[in-house]
Amino acid sequence: MKDHKKEKSIKRLELNLKMRVKILILCLGLTLFALILQTILFENSSSGLIYNQAKEESFASLQNMQNEIYGFVKNMESNMIEIYSEKDLIQGLKNKEEIEKLRTDYYRLAYNFGTSHFATTDGVVAMYLYNPRHEIISTYRRAVTPKHNYQTDIYEDPENQNANAVKDYVESDDTTMLISSYYNQYRETDIIRLVLKIYNNSNLNDVIGYAVCDIDSKVIRSIMEKYSTDKTMFMWLQPSGDRPAVSIGSLEGKDVDYYNEISAKIQTTSSGDVAKLLTTSKRVFFQVPQKKYNMDAYSLMPRSLLVQNQRALTKNLIFIALIMIIAATILTILVSRGLTKPLDKLMQTIERIKGGDTHLRVDIHNRDEVGILGQSFNEMLDQMEVLISQEYETKLLLNRAEYKALQAQINPHFLYNTLDTMSSIAQIQNCPEVSGLSQSLSNIFRYSLDMKNPFSTVAKEIVHLKNYIYVMNVRMRDNVKYTFDIDETVLQDTVPRISIQPLVENALNHGLRNTRGEKEIVVCAQVREGNLWISVQDNGVGMDAAKVNEILEKNDINLVEKGSSIGLNNINARMKMLYGKEYGIHVESEVGKGTRIYLKIPRVKMEEVSSWMQQPIKS
Repeated sequence: MKDHKKEKSIKRLELNLKMRVKILILCLGLTLFALILQTILFENSSSGLIYNQAKEESFASLQNMQNEIYGFVKNMESNMIEIYSEKDLIQGLKNKEEIEKLRTDYYRLAYNFGTSHFATTDGVVAMYLYNPRHEIISTYRRAVTPKHNYQTDIYEDPENQNANAVKDYVESDDTTMLISSYYNQYRETDIIRLVLKIYNNSNLNDVIGYAVCDIDSKVIRSIMEKYSTDKTMFMWLQPSGDRPAVSIGSLEGKDVDYYNEISAKIQTTSSGDVAKLLTTSKRVFFQVPQKKYNMDAYSLMPRSLLVQNQRALTKNLIFIALIMIIAATILTILVSRGLTKPLDKLMQTIERIKGGDTHLRVDIHNRDEVGILGQSFNEMLDQMEVLISQEYETKLLLNRAEYKALQAQINPHFLYNTLDTMSSIAQIQNCPEVSGLSQSLSNIFRYSLDMKNPFSTVAKEIVHLKNYIYVMNVRMRDNVKYTFDIDETVLQDTVPRISIQPLVENALNHGLRNTRGEKEIVVCAQVREGNLWISVQDNGVGMDAAKVNEILEKNDINLVEKGSSIGLNNINARMKMLYGKEYGIHVESEVGKGTRIYLKIPRVKMEEVSSWMQQPIKS
């Protein structure tokens, strides 16, 4: 008999091992095949796609940069066009007045124009005004530029200051604004020069003068740097037929020669011819023409930068493959063990039942097919009983909830509608006090029972409080003085509905009830350390503040649930539940002198409530 049982145990063990090995081989084989196939397909089909996508993204980034630079230059041109608003100067240029008179009358015009029409962020270092004979009328140089280090007239040193390019442009038929550049040795930086012709009554054939605006290239460079993701990206701006205006990035070795070749071609050929240049083995050439102005954007992008996404994806794919193999191995072992173990238990139970033990039940707690098979009969009767009980209780609770909801809808509306009617009757019968009392009570109930939004604003809370104060003044014969100190900047800040009135109610019921003489309550709302602070101060009997703060700090929910009214514990619990432990109520009090209750909550606008409520509460 023992040998027979031993033989059965050995057979069950062999069966379990065979199943585990089969499952392991199957899962690992499928995983390896899928991963290897995925890697091969990725390398064959995705590499070129990723490379082309990277090129498109780089070109798009360069295009966005060019658009922003265009907007900057367009804005500078718009500011320079404002020179036409200087009607006296324009008239003097039309009349071809002598240069000495123009210099005398408009000596500070360049200064006034530069400071009024250009911001410091525009990078303007100098402004010049000339007549058509290239005679200086007015000049302006930024205060940060030492006068002895920057020319008062661009024609002082024509070779070094790009004056010849300006003169050629003014004497040409070109009607667009000139964009040129030169290296300023005193500032040790590239200067971008904008030249705008001034016409007689918009007659493009009659040039009566021109304005020159020098801009520090660092302003343009700061725009370009926003679109550079790597130092190896070399980008520059260069007008056709002119030297490079500004550049960012670095070049090494043969790439320097390649850049010099392209730059030289731009100075001697059209941009269309430059666009036909071939790429190097290590760099990819991009060009984005300017929409209006003669200043195209160029880029030499390392090929390695374009394929780095592909390399990163390949590395990630290999890493994921290794993780998946390890995870598949562990998961397969666990799954195979979980499958074979209940099967073995099921086989043992069946054998015992076959032996005559008919009261035995299958003891399997798995939630898979084997577990469901073993537990179905054992749980059937109990499950039916549970379902019947749950269904009955659910219907009962639903009926109660529906009844309470209906009751809550009928009674409040009946109440404040009745109060409105009472107010109207009181007005007709010339009882202003009764009318005001009824109206205030109606407003209180409307506000209190409107639960569409659990949040309100400080302004609406103050209105609700004043209605409450009106009612209490009628009851207490106006023997309490109320003072409001509300910061106007917090009126639209949100607060949980009915948060301030209970604080005033607490002051009336506890602080001022047994107080003789003048009674006063001060309500304040202000911003402190970025939070909204609301305080209610009374000159009543005071209390043991330390004991009250200790109770509030514990935030015992049982005390809140036992309370019959909306007291300090209730409000404190609401605030901590909504905003976190650092918010809520704090009490300052001195026996015989009064009490001040502080309510601290974060500042949240009504339009921000939805997104704010989705954030986790700070513990």
